[in-house]
Amino acid sequence: MLINKDYQKPIMAEKEEEYSASNIQVLEGLEAVRKRPAMYIGDISAKGLHHLVYEVVDNSIDEALAGYAHHIEVTINADNSITVVDDGRGIPVDMHEKEHKSALEVVLTVLHAGGKFDKGSYKVSGGLHGVGVSCVNALSTYLRAEVHRNGKAYVQEFSCGKPTSELQIVGESTNTGTSITFKPDASIFTVTEYDYATLAKRLRDLAYLNAGINLRLTDMRDIDAEGNPRSEVFYSETGLREFVEYIDSNKESLINGVIHLCTERQGIPVEVAMTYNTSFNENVYSYVNNINTIEGGTHLTGFRRGLTSTLKKYAEDNNLLKNAKVEISSDDFREGLTAVVSVKVMEPQFEGQTKTKLGNSEVIGAVQVAVADALNVYLEENPREAKIIVEKVVLAAQARHAAINARKNVLRKSPLSGGGLPGKLADCSSRTAEDCELFLVEGDSAGGTAKQGRDRSFQAILPLRGKILNVEKAMEHRIFDNEEITNLFRALRVTIGTEDDPKEANLAKLAYHKIIIMTDADVDGSHIATLLMTFFFRRMRPVIEQGYLYLATPPLYKCKRGKVEEYCWTDQQVQQFILRNGERTTVQRYKGLGEMSAQELRDTTMSPEHRMLKQVNISDAAEADRIFSMLMGEDVGPRRDFIEANANYANIDA
Repeated sequence: MLINKDYQKPIMAEKEEEYSASNIQVLEGLEAVRKRPAMYIGDISAKGLHHLVYEVVDNSIDEALAGYAHHIEVTINADNSITVVDDGRGIPVDMHEKEHKSALEVVLTVLHAGGKFDKGSYKVSGGLHGVGVSCVNALSTYLRAEVHRNGKAYVQEFSCGKPTSELQIVGESTNTGTSITFKPDASIFTVTEYDYATLAKRLRDLAYLNAGINLRLTDMRDIDAEGNPRSEVFYSETGLREFVEYIDSNKESLINGVIHLCTERQGIPVEVAMTYNTSFNENVYSYVNNINTIEGGTHLTGFRRGLTSTLKKYAEDNNLLKNAKVEISSDDFREGLTAVVSVKVMEPQFEGQTKTKLGNSEVIGAVQVAVADALNVYLEENPREAKIIVEKVVLAAQARHAAINARKNVLRKSPLSGGGLPGKLADCSSRTAEDCELFLVEGDSAGGTAKQGRDRSFQAILPLRGKILNVEKAMEHRIFDNEEITNLFRALRVTIGTEDDPKEANLAKLAYHKIIIMTDADVDGSHIATLLMTFFFRRMRPVIEQGYLYLATPPLYKCKRGKVEEYCWTDQQVQQFILRNGERTTVQRYKGLGEMSAQELRDTTMSPEHRMLKQVNISDAAEADRIFSMLMGEDVGPRRDFIEANANYANIDA
């Protein structure tokens, strides 16, 4: 989660400055990267910081995909610098004819330079823009490149994208490979400390996506009693098969094993692993050249078409739909499905630099044929599993028809007509969604206080009675029968069904661009917040993906000594207040939001000038799905293990 400070509009200058040719800057070399780093790596916070590592590791992975590297080591050094070592061919060090400097220096100092543009060097590659490692160099105060090839060891050092030494031969070598050590520039990044778990997650995914490649992560900052650093090896023998098993580890399987195919169609390597579970959710994750395409694209379209057409034809040919009594749609074939689709494309056409959606039209046919062929064989060889899948599809169709009727209930009245809004909603006067906020408040008592403390012009309040339904374990029509959930849909003006997906939440008429969960700072409050986040993750995921969901952080204490008052969120802040103001400090512990006055609630939690909001985001959809299944699912065992493993971090209110 990210702490988000509310945006403040800049004050316009009273006098316009003269704008002439002298204002036009031409940025040479890597200056552009240093001036506008977010354009190249996404942002300059923790996400961008970790992205630097991914860029270097992706180069090593590309070398492995070409068949030249087998071991990749990532080390977080004690000073938060990073070292990435592979046993590939090593970056070329010979003189580059056009640039008149070594190929190594060209790769590290020139944008859009690299072996990815030469089809003879790399068949497939993720980073086709050639901006990766040069960006890492530009945004690092120190970078050391060590190359082993031609029986020699070469070293060159850089700072802020510029060489600080010539390419030097430092010795003989019997190995080949590349070692890159870099220290991110603290003047550019807002965060400079690497998170072990974040890097481990990425390397685990890469191991699953590239079977047979050995990846090791070592943290030199974390040394045990015996003097050994924290270390983990990521290796997958079967690739995506193990990936799907990992994602579904907290779910009840519907069929035995995982359907796994690894083939090549029309010159495009296609790997797909899929299984069915007893849940009511579809979870499909797609990758192109190891890049997670969170918006899908043509490879996902091909997978869905291949799956639906093959299952439908099998069911019809074997007379398995005679008892359905309802029309089967393509969505019904994907309920309870978990799948990972990975394709390797020589010239991927992504929609945008962020590479979140694949646009290559030829991929549709390749993936569709591959999935259809593999699934046909599986269904013919496993008639029992095939029958179980079709029975699940029929149940999904029946539940969908029940849900349609329940949905009509939710959307019977148009919110725009004024009659469809829930009676408990205290709406704001503004109709500009970008400015409006909705507070989801635990209980009617706190809801009343929040109504008094709000700014009516842009802040709306929706009190929630008790704990909402756990959507993780409920069928769709049960969800829409729940009053609190229907109130949420009506208050937000969210409907169901988009052009691409009839089950997707439609945010076209969303009334608020800040939806803030405001609960008590106790166990029940945390449970309600988790139930609400589960609801948004499973039923309104675009709200999270577009950055509209937040958690309020009300203070736990109010410290007072004479006329000096201060709100505190932690025990450490209370102790600091006492140290400054003396032992005679009065400390008030807030058990819940209802104990605060409207003024206190406004000053600490609701006012944009003073509040702290935590923005809810999804950094890894597959991992988020696994965690939600574990925390909110039926199986108690994994949840108990999680609590025991994290009990030392919990703050328990007596």
